[in-house]
Amino acid sequence: MTTKAAHKDSRARLERFTVRLPAEMVEAIDAECSRRAGNVSRNTWLTEAVQEKLARNGAASQSTSAGEGA
Repeated sequence: MTTKAAHKDSRARLERFTVRLPAEMVEAIDAECSRRAGNVSRNTWLTEAVQEKLARNGAASQSTSAGEGA
């Protein structure tokens, strides 16, 4: 697969949607983005935040499930 085709394929798997956030929250996100090396985009920052939250919830539910059988 060519690089161009691979890029198109990866974009096809992405879901787009609108998120409404208070202006103060957007300002805080922008401040965090600008503090990072490379000045990451809002999209990257939000994606990382969602991944972190999902990982925490997944880890919490696994430990809860494991503790129920004891």
